[in-house]
Amino acid sequence: MKIKNYAILLSFLFCGSAFVKAQNVALKSNILYDASGTVNLGAEVGLAPKWTLDVSGNYNGWVRSHGRTWKHWMLQPEARYWFCDRFAGHFIGIHAHGGQYNVGNLKNDISFLGSDLSKLSDRRYQGWFVGAGVAYGYSWILSRHWNVEAEIGLGYAYTRFDAYPCADCGTKLIDGKSHHYVGPTKAALNLIYVF
Repeated sequence: MKIKNYAILLSFLFCGSAFVKAQNVALKSNILYDASGTVNLGAEVGLAPKWTLDVSGNYNGWVRSHGRTWKHWMLQPEARYWFCDRFAGHFIGIHAHGGQYNVGNLKNDISFLGSDLSKLSDRRYQGWFVGAGVAYGYSWILSRHWNVEAEIGLGYAYTRFDAYPCADCGTKLIDGKSHHYVGPTKAALNLIYVF
């Protein structure tokens, strides 16, 4: 059954690639997310000579050792303007993001721009978020089809969450609290295959 599904998927990819123009579509994986055990995939499509639309998504559904929880999913579309040719050199972007999370028991002492992340050390938070931001990045061409891209983004996120006293507890400490976050909203080191 799995072989049949892979054969169908490959057929669609090969048939679809006949309609793709050079330097018009890219698939990517964020190495930073890969290092954290987060499954991620991005696709970027050329819209105009200097404009692209990048859409990336990630998922982490695993509980770490010692009860640490970093479960989440996120979708992040971004419109990009390229200063040279698309998929090469400097670019700026404006992105939106949204998703859900279930995180806790992450030992740290981080407090940043009004967000006290040290509370993740002894509590679990479950909720959702939406927001937007701006980004700057650079893409290095390695070969005809391979690029490496670095990007950093700053922005805003609104989140609404419930808090629990421990990773496995079901009793709520806080119900439906909201928080406004301002700070980094994107960090990427992407390995890219350009069609």
